[in-house]
Amino acid sequence: MGLCYGKNISVAEDSDPRQTPSTAVNGAVNVPSVKNTPAHSSSNSPFPSPYPHGSSPFPAGIPPSPARSTPRRFFRRPFPPPSPAKHIKASLAKRQGPVKPKEGPIPEDGSEVERPLDKSFGYGKNFGAKYELGKEVGRGHFGHTCSAKAKKGEIKGQSVAVKIISKAKMTTAISIEDVRREVKILKALSVHKNLIKFYDACEDANNVYIIMELCEGGELLDRILSRGGRYTEEDAKSIIVQILSVASFCHLQGVVHRDLKPENFLFTTREEDAPMKLIDFGLSDFIRPDERLNDIVGSAYYVAPEVLHRSYSMEADIWSIGVITYILLCGSRPFWARTESGIFRAVLRADPNFDDSPWPAVSPEAKDFVKRLLNKDYRKRMTAAQALGHPWLRDKHCPVPLDILIYRLVKSYLRATPFKRAALKALSKALNEDELLYLRSQFKLLEPHKDGCVSVDNFRMALMRNATDAMKESRVPDILNAMDQLSYKKMDFEEFCAAAISTYQLEALEGWEQIASTAFEHFEREGNRVISVDELAREMNLGSTAHSILRDWIRDSDGKLSFLGYTKFLHGVTIRSSNTRHQ
Repeated sequence: MGLCYGKNISVAEDSDPRQTPSTAVNGAVNVPSVKNTPAHSSSNSPFPSPYPHGSSPFPAGIPPSPARSTPRRFFRRPFPPPSPAKHIKASLAKRQGPVKPKEGPIPEDGSEVERPLDKSFGYGKNFGAKYELGKEVGRGHFGHTCSAKAKKGEIKGQSVAVKIISKAKMTTAISIEDVRREVKILKALSVHKNLIKFYDACEDANNVYIIMELCEGGELLDRILSRGGRYTEEDAKSIIVQILSVASFCHLQGVVHRDLKPENFLFTTREEDAPMKLIDFGLSDFIRPDERLNDIVGSAYYVAPEVLHRSYSMEADIWSIGVITYILLCGSRPFWARTESGIFRAVLRADPNFDDSPWPAVSPEAKDFVKRLLNKDYRKRMTAAQALGHPWLRDKHCPVPLDILIYRLVKSYLRATPFKRAALKALSKALNEDELLYLRSQFKLLEPHKDGCVSVDNFRMALMRNATDAMKESRVPDILNAMDQLSYKKMDFEEFCAAAISTYQLEALEGWEQIASTAFEHFEREGNRVISVDELAREMNLGSTAHSILRDWIRDSDGKLSFLGYTKFLHGVTIRSSNTRHQ
């Protein structure tokens, strides 16, 4: 990354250099999908490509990082790219369309002719009359961006940025829908102070034009390079708070960005303390609260492990923020290899280096912060809202926003058995002050009644206060339907704590053993009872084949859960979501 050098993480390379990282996971080959327009062509790069005929080691479905963005190291000998499998080609064709039009005679037997794509978006047709186009200022996944000046309307005389997307490159219905979705997301979310402001969308026969706020302060990447690759902790905090703020807002609305990286954060002006704006929603998508995405998109250095496993949600953005934070604090990437496919193997197998300089001089709070974002188990990562309340950022006094995670956790709690609720209540009594601060902030955002309790109406009103059109599009409020039990009862703060904690996240804490031990003491006094193997299997929705394992969780002396059984029972059973989206 220019002056941001990469530490060489030792990762065993596969014996077959053509193997993609997807094949290294359980021996299964992942079928990717890609967005409708390519990333920067290697022909535009100031660096010669080490790969023959402009090919890339990047697995199909993840566009290479632009030439300006964290360029890879170059070697004298070229390394062969991964071999393109037939199913990968089929996936590319599905989203991008065939490279050449079908050839052959016009059918005369009455067979159906393929309908041409409707590339009409319903946007204004008067772009030339409203805006005077200027010079090109950047290129991204979906097109190029130019400066312009508004000639009429509310922003007359104002300089703007115009993203230009060629209709000729929209060769599938999916690629057309990608553009519609990008405009929808920008229009709905641009109310946030750290998100690029959307003004207008126009089209003509050749292009779609997305008119946005013009930021003239340069990319975050440029600032990192100008500092020699490192930020002080205090300066890094100011950057990360802005990134987390806009990420938490997007996630509450049911939008996952999927391409968070320093190149996609622009400063509004050249001033050192100028605010940042998140840009480029070309890879973003709407996602329902319990949904998992499976198409592999993003940029190599910032892609999360679960994206490569093709089952992910908003936590993938949190991983990317962890990578950015790591870079800000030490000036190097946490995962590096000589090829993009090697980077993916590092992401899947290697751990970030916290031993070399400057990490010994970095505060323990900062290291804990990064580690809790770069946990390979997405269930153990902090959410963006939780990260804003982390001790490392506490001196910034940033407000903790409403977290969609508490809705998911409370929904699961309401569906749990009385025995599971008793186990969670015992766990909540062992929480440390840092965890309680987050829960108090979330409970306060629900605006409890005078009796100190909340009902389903509190959860509904808290969502509606933050609602945008994006939230409706992603159907986030549907989660309230699964919380209808609160229509007939109320929940005080003590029970809310039991309902809104994640065992997986607590396990990531250094003090987890003490928390679990204290929780088990409470459970022994108040919730533990005699339970049979059959009943425990029913509690955990397991079949008879698991009985031999469950016997080890029950004490022979009194027939109650042991400490091991209690911690295992808290986890429950992970069942692969049946509503994974197939692209």
